[in-house]
Amino acid sequence: MLAKVLSGAVVGLDAVPVIVEVDIASQGLPSFTIVGLPDKAVEESRERVRSAIKNSGAEFPAKRITVNLAPADLPKVGPAYDLPIALGILVASGQIKQPAQDSMYLGELSLDGTLRHTNGVLSIGLLAKEQQSGAIFLPVIDAKEAAIIKGLDVYPTPSLMALFQHLMGLATITPHPYVPFDVLTDEENFEFDMAEIHGQEYVKRGLEIAAAGGHNVFMQGPPGAGKTLLARTLPSILPTMTQEEALAVTKIYSVTGNLPLGTSVFKFRPFRAPHHTTSRIGLIGGGAHPMPGEISLAHRGVLFLDEFPEFPRHVLEALRQPMEDGIVSISRAAGTVQYPAKFMLVGAANPCPCGNHGSETKRCTCLPGTVSRYEKRISGPIMDRIDLVMHVPAVKVEKLTFDSPGQAESSAIIRARVQTARNRQTKRLSKYSIASNAEMSNRMVKELCPLDGNVQAFLRSAVGELGLSARSYYRVVKIARTIADLFGDGMIATAHVAEALQYRGHERVV
Repeated sequence: MLAKVLSGAVVGLDAVPVIVEVDIASQGLPSFTIVGLPDKAVEESRERVRSAIKNSGAEFPAKRITVNLAPADLPKVGPAYDLPIALGILVASGQIKQPAQDSMYLGELSLDGTLRHTNGVLSIGLLAKEQQSGAIFLPVIDAKEAAIIKGLDVYPTPSLMALFQHLMGLATITPHPYVPFDVLTDEENFEFDMAEIHGQEYVKRGLEIAAAGGHNVFMQGPPGAGKTLLARTLPSILPTMTQEEALAVTKIYSVTGNLPLGTSVFKFRPFRAPHHTTSRIGLIGGGAHPMPGEISLAHRGVLFLDEFPEFPRHVLEALRQPMEDGIVSISRAAGTVQYPAKFMLVGAANPCPCGNHGSETKRCTCLPGTVSRYEKRISGPIMDRIDLVMHVPAVKVEKLTFDSPGQAESSAIIRARVQTARNRQTKRLSKYSIASNAEMSNRMVKELCPLDGNVQAFLRSAVGELGLSARSYYRVVKIARTIADLFGDGMIATAHVAEALQYRGHERVV
């Protein structure tokens, strides 16, 4: 007898339908074969399915069993096919009736028949809605993740036995209620707050501009000046993600297995801080079965690269195209996948290996050649793609001991200004399907950021004086537009451009 069960496979960040076909032959020696380009995890499902069926009280047929995962030319990865394979065997052996053809099933089986967490649930749930599937059966722990999809019946299935009883009408699995995005908690206790950072007003102002416009940042200063603390405080002033952004981030974390168990959706912008020993594949993504890297995990959030010059040169150079395009394309012999990579890059570096180059109080012990080689670890094209370059000086003792906490603005106050500025951008950029000023193309800058005669003359003079590149010119205009948004001004003024130029004092700081 032949049985067909609908499931799904994740390709990139999206899912494609997979039909699990199970045939139990009436003749032939007992065997259990899985075809359709299964990987090792799928092949091992034979033993999991066999034990799960037996331990659930059902009968595992001692016949020739053939399972085909169609389409056969698509590689199948992971243990999510355990449940549809087991269900197909029960249907093909006549122990239960054929379930609805439009329902989807996925989940890893334990040996006792219970269902375990499965990656990529959100992507497969969105596929089920697109395919107009009537329902999706998945592990209980993953139900909240799929319940944010409106119009989809999500059945949290605790075990193979529970599904057996549900399909036989002996018991009922209650669908998980729909969870609207707006009702999810929107409060987060950030580890760091801007009010706790004494001094560094210039740098905090730069981070506010960066957060409002989604701009890249580079900070250079001696050890202990607060570069890492400032970067880790940045998430506390970032604007709230929209539902579209939250779903995109959640899909990435779901596919990679980084979504916390029981979490419905990411509502706060991610913060990723990989170590400088991270490989190019770890940062960009890839592998035999391509997976997103750190730049995609930082999508719509912050990618913090501490000790920026310590990263291998070829790893940093791989950032150049994703920083421009907002996507990363990974090509392998089996095909090409694309992952989103619209992130804020925040880099931090010491001025030299010992960290004291240019210090007024400490003597640098590095030779001139050593300092030069250290500077050249970061290429000009990478620095050219960074919007705001800031020097972080050492904090004076007076700031640390005599400043009262009430004198510094809290992250909540700064975040309110950032959110207001981002709302203005969202309204202005809505027809272009982009979210922030940093994402504007050169054509959009010309159209949306007009400059009057005085501002143009001032900017033209500054570009010639500072030797800015054409890319840097447009980045200055974008920063000025963000500053104008923070002030609530409709037009870019000379003061906005002057402040923007402070962060582009020269093309290269390190």
